[in-house]
Formats: sequence, C-alpha cells, structure tokens
Amino acid sequence: MNKWLFPRLAASNIRKNGQTYLPYLLTCVVTAAVFYIVKSLSLNPGLEQMVGQDVIAYVMYLGSWVVAFFACIFLFYTNSFLVRRRMKELALFNILGMEKRHLAKTLAFEALYTALTGIGGGLLLGVALDKAMFLLIAKVMGANVSLGFFVSPRAVGATVVLFAVIFSAIFLNTVRQLHVASPMELMRKGQAGEQEPKARWFLALAGILCVGSGYYLALSIENPVSALSMFFVAVLLVIAGTYLTFAAGSIAFLKLLRKNKRYYYRTRHFISVSGMLYRMKQNAVGLANICVLSTMVLVMISSTSSLMFGMEDSIRSRYPNDFSLYIQEDKERSQEIIRQIGELLERRKLQVTDSMEYTYLRIPCVQQEDSFQMFQADSASAPDSFATLTFLTLADYNTVMGTDETMQEDEILLYANRSAYDNPSLNVLGRDFSIKKTLKLFPGNGIIAANASNGYFLVVRDKQQLEQLYQRQKEILAGQAAEYQYYYGFDTDAGKEEQEAFYRELQEQLYPEEFQGTVESRQEARPGFVGLYGSFFFLGAFLGVLFLMAAVLIIYYKQISEGFDDKERYAIMQKVGLSRQEVRASIRSQVLTVFFLPLAAAGLHVAAAFPMISKLLKLLNLLNTRLFVFCTVGSYLAFAVMYVLVYLLTARTYYRLVR
Repeated sequence: MNKWLFPRLAASNIRKNGQTYLPYLLTCVVTAAVFYIVKSLSLNPGLEQMVGQDVIAYVMYLGSWVVAFFACIFLFYTNSFLVRRRMKELALFNILGMEKRHLAKTLAFEALYTALTGIGGGLLLGVALDKAMFLLIAKVMGANVSLGFFVSPRAVGATVVLFAVIFSAIFLNTVRQLHVASPMELMRKGQAGEQEPKARWFLALAGILCVGSGYYLALSIENPVSALSMFFVAVLLVIAGTYLTFAAGSIAFLKLLRKNKRYYYRTRHFISVSGMLYRMKQNAVGLANICVLSTMVLVMISSTSSLMFGMEDSIRSRYPNDFSLYIQEDKERSQEIIRQIGELLERRKLQVTDSMEYTYLRIPCVQQEDSFQMFQADSASAPDSFATLTFLTLADYNTVMGTDETMQEDEILLYANRSAYDNPSLNVLGRDFSIKKTLKLFPGNGIIAANASNGYFLVVRDKQQLEQLYQRQKEILAGQAAEYQYYYGFDTDAGKEEQEAFYRELQEQLYPEEFQGTVESRQEARPGFVGLYGSFFFLGAFLGVLFLMAAVLIIYYKQISEGFDDKERYAIMQKVGLSRQEVRASIRSQVLTVFFLPLAAAGLHVAAAFPMISKLLKLLNLLNTRLFVFCTVGSYLAFAVMYVLVYLLTARTYYRLVR
C-alpha cells in the first residue's frame, strides 16, 4: 500500500469537510494562543516594574489553569460534533473494504495535522499578541513599560505539552469509538435522534427544583461570608438544573406546543416543532452548554468591570483618609503621637485639609438573631455568625460628623457595613438597647471595612455606657479582653511622591519608639488594589472572550448539524409543494423557538445570582451596588446584541444548507 495514501487521505478529508473543520481548527489556534498569553504574562519579567506584581502574577497563574481545564473540556466537546458528522463517512469506508486499523491511521494523520495547526498556529498568534496584551495590562495598571520583546520558553513548553496531551486523548477516544462499533452502528451514530424521545417529567421537575434551590440560596443569603461558602453550591445546583431542564424540560415544552392545536397546525410551526422534537435529545446538551457559557461570560465581565470601575470607591472604603492611625495606647500617649505628627507635617510644610479622631472600643462577638455574645477562642460557632461591634460615644460621633443627635438612656445609633440589621433592638453582653436610628454614613474605620465578617458601628449615649460595656467584656474575657483604641485619620495637600515620603518618615519616627498600633497610607496601599483589581479585570475579559468564542462555536455547530439533518427532509417537502417562503418561515420559527432560550435562561441566572455576587464584591470593599447594576445590565445588552448577530449569521448558513 502506498505509504502516502493515509496522509493524503487525511488531508483530503479535512479539506472536503472544511465547513466543519475550519471553525474547529480556528478554535484550537485561538485556545492555544490564549493559554500561551496567560501563561507568558504570569512569567513576564516586565511585571516587576508594575504595582502589585505578585498579585498579578498569581492571578495569571491561576488563570492559566482555568484556561487549561476549559481547553480540555471544550475541545473534547467540539470534537464530538466532528466525530458525529464523520461516523457515516467512516462506516462507508469500512463497508467498502478499508479495515479499522487503516481508518485509525487516517484519523492519526488528521489528529497530527490538527495538532500541528492548533499548537503551531496558537504559538505564532500567542507570541504575536503577547506584547500587545502585556502593553494592555500595563495600560490598565498605569505602568511604564520598557521596549523589548519577550518569548517565554516555559510558556511555549507548557502549551506544547498541554495541547499535545489533549489532541492525543481526543484521537484515542475517537479510535475507541471506531473500534467498538460495527459499520451499521457507525451509520446509526451519524443519524442519531431518529426516534421521538419520551417526555421525562421527573427529570424536568428535578431540573426545576435544582435551579430553584440555587436561586433560593442566591436570593436568601444575607451574610457575605455565607455567600462565599455557598457560592459554589449554588453554582453547581444551577448548572445541574440547567442541563436537566434543557434535556428533559425542552422535550416536555415541545410536546406541550404540539398539544396546542391552534399553534401546532400551522405550516411553519408544524414542521419546526416536529423537527426539533425528534432531535432535541441530542441538541439539549448543546443548548445547556450555550446557556452556561453565556452565564459565565456575563458574570465574569460584569463583576470584574465593576471592580475595575469602582476601584476608587473600594480604596476609599478601606482607607477613608490619606493617612490612618489605629493607636492602642492610653489617651496621653495618643495625644503625644498626634502632636509628633503635627510637628512632622510642619517640617515638611504640609497642610491638613481634613481630619477625624475618636476613641472606640472594638469587640468581636457571635451573633444570634438580635443577641451578641462575646466570642471566645474555644467556642464552636459558625463563621457566618461572627460579627465585630465598634462602640463610640455620641459626643465623638457628633463632633466627627458635625451633627447634633440626641438619645435616651438605652438608645443607640447603628450602622451596618455588610449585611443590613433589621431588628428594632439588640442585646449586647446581656444589656438591651433599642435602635433609635439606622445610619447611612459612619466615621471611616478601614480596619473594620477590611474584616470579612459583619461589622456594626454602635453609638452609645456617653462615656459611662461605654465604660460599662468595657468592664463587662473584661469580666468575661479577663486578659483577652479588648482595650480602648484611638483612631486618627487625616488628609493633606501632599502629592503622590510627598505622601510616600511622609509615610516612610512617619513609620521611621513611630515604630522605633515601640508604637502600639498601626499606621496606614492610602497611597502606599493603592498598588495592591490596582494589581488585584486590574488583573481580575484583565483575566475576566480574557476568559469572557474565550467562553464567548466557545458559545459561538457551539451555536455554529448546532446549526450546521441541524442543517445537514434537515436537508433531505426539506428537499422532500419542497417536492410535494412546500414553497421557499414557507421553508424560510419554518426555519425562522424553528430557530427562534429554542435559539433564544439559552439567552433568556442566562439572563434569569444572572438576575438570580446578582444579590449573592454583590455580597461577594462587598468582601472586596465594592459597596457601590448601583455601579454593579449598571455593569450587569450593560454586559447583558452588549451580549444580547452579539447573540442576535450570531443568530443572523448561523440562520443564513442553516438556510443555505437546507434550501
């Protein structure tokens, strides 16, 4: 046998099946390029010149694993479309005398060509775009980048190894299917979905219950810590419910349409509903995949863009002043420290533009409804029940906020920085207080904002009440009891470099004197926020584009697959009198009936997940819910426009196949 037969046959097969192979090859190239870029960015030495370099490198490193996992799953899935279309062709080769080992050799060369194209093209595209992506992330971070071109040998090696393993596994799986099936079974695989599926109402109900349970978790959880722990549970429930609902619910839905005689017995509806019903069993997974990928795109883009656009709000929430001191000294020592700061400001000729100072008592507690008890190290309490209570006097509050609030003996003012507090009263260490007023603003305290647990600021009437609470917690905890602390925050007219220099000198002056407390600078902490939020935004956009590409490809293959399946059926119908206009109307009805279901379901998923995601963003100090709403709605509208464009293109391809 000619040794060039199998390589030529493999090349001919790819060329003749170009309509299905070309999108798959492009996907392999783009996926390999994305993996190389993310991996290369995590190793790029230029990151050392950027703020938050460690955070950026680590986020990119995690992102490379996400891309690798996705590439494995996605390429296996999209290859299944190709295999299903090729089964009939392979069966004919086998019937005409070609042995299965010869078919396996042909498939091996096809896999080799695919691997060389995917890996080689992906590396070329990745290397070409790597510098552009690095410049983009540098622009996001506001960093200056030196000239030069970087090619990472480690990223190249990782890309080659990963995709070589993926393509080898895909080839072995295809050969396995070929080996275990007879020619007639291969023919049937190429024409799957010929029998009407049964409506599995139990699975449809199970899917609805799973989705409903996931929605309930997302909508009912109030505590951000609980949202963090239950997020993946809710995600798994919704994903499982989505697949069950599309697999069983879509069949049940189409059968209900068929029972509706006024809808079903119209030319375009009759043909489209009956056609979809017979192959919905095989297409339901594709629709579910489109829905899940669409939801991922929307969640990633909306949340990461919210973090990026709301970064300044987050920084100001965590660092309410240019400089913040949390002093754990007595009152005299605290005043001495503030005097030293004033002298340092005078030496540097800096003016204080705004300041606030007050004494506070911070007590960690365990919350049960409206009761707060002391937290002890040996207590077994759920993490979501932890809460931090910060007390200060009414006089300090009025001075800092410029108000003239008044209170009775057992009244308090309350501010909640995480979850809302809805009870009219609360019990602290055995003492009852009624809430006179719920505050919308509170004197800045960044350490409380950095705490993942619920934080409540409580304004008590006077120093006597504050001292009673102090003594009460001393009785319970003895040597572990909290002490009074002093907060001093101030803004200056200094620029960026002056603030950095002042912060360094302030540290040099205070810490050698065995200063008890913490000094923070907003300018010094800014690079960490820029690195974290910027890398999240960049990676979210990268993965969003990757998932969007996956959704588009699945939609395309779904339309191509259905077009081939429907070609003969529509040809017969036109021979018996169906006009081209009626064919087009039937196609439009068929596509519209189910095509936009994933988009609608993704919108519902995102809407249900909104409360939970907004609580997770609060853990990153993004308290601007209105911004998150804007980003979510904007992301959905932009995605919907793109989805409609994909529909128009794929519907045209489908019509060309069947007419």
